[in-house]
Amino acid sequence: MSQPDHSSDADSPHSPEDIEAGRLLFRRPWAFVTSVAHLEQLPPEGEIEVAFAGRSNVGKSSLINAITGVNGLARTSNTPGRTQMLNFFAAPESAVTLVDMPGYGYAQAPKSMVDAWTDLVFTYLQGRARLRRVFVLIDSRHGLKANDLEVMGLLDKAAVNYQIVLTKIDKIKPGQLTRVLDETAEKIRKRPAAHPQIIVTSSEKSTGLGEIRAEIFKLSAG
Repeated sequence: MSQPDHSSDADSPHSPEDIEAGRLLFRRPWAFVTSVAHLEQLPPEGEIEVAFAGRSNVGKSSLINAITGVNGLARTSNTPGRTQMLNFFAAPESAVTLVDMPGYGYAQAPKSMVDAWTDLVFTYLQGRARLRRVFVLIDSRHGLKANDLEVMGLLDKAAVNYQIVLTKIDKIKPGQLTRVLDETAEKIRKRPAAHPQIIVTSSEKSTGLGEIRAEIFKLSAG
């Protein structure tokens, strides 16, 4: 498992070449493509896709904005459950499309709305041939919750490769980060579709962005 401090590219398990290629990939002008509320609205499959999943208010939109360097590309909100559609983003001559998925685990949303989100998201996950990885974002202050484990179980069942990304690490102490890293690593150790490396991030401090960019570059180049 990676060391808890991923504050610089020197700490990254990726090669300097991959880090640089990832940086160049995300220097392109990334832009919004489309929003999908129903499966029949899905764009044709072309480039590979990388999706971002997580509990409501885990920081998905903030992380996507930080990775792409485009403020406001993915809409951020302090209201849990605001992202209700699959949102697609792409860049010119890029071999990858980013997908921001609706947040899960927001208990106050109407059941009919939760059911609709669930059907959309997991039908997409199971049927999208060009989907290469789902980054499952976990708030480092709280660690894995029951609904995170449920989502991971569905991804395991669907054989969709996923990787845990701990967010907001600037909000916790180093000792707490070490503990949540150890606990998370233990919980994913025997899961068949889980990527073994855990990425730690802070959108505010730009921590871990180079690692995610390098991972996405490697997926797009493969």
